[in-house]
Amino acid sequence: MNIDYSDRFQKSYRQAPVIIQKKFSKQIHFLKKDLRYPSLQAKKYDEATGVWQARVDRDWRFYFIITQDTYYLVDIIAHPK
Repeated sequence: MNIDYSDRFQKSYRQAPVIIQKKFSKQIHFLKKDLRYPSLQAKKYDEATGVWQARVDRDWRFYFIITQDTYYLVDIIAHPK
């Protein structure tokens, strides 16, 4: 699978703490290998728009859309509690 990043994702990523950026780099590697990788806990977030959610860590999530052979990353945000 390929990875593509929206402008919104890139802006949010740059604003995220460095530790979150490092954790994301690890998680995106797992996403490329297997959507069902346990630490991702990936799930369909919005059925209508096809948006998925996966974990960076306990407090951060990233959102993406699957199109053919590409994961299109939409955003990365602190998980609202």
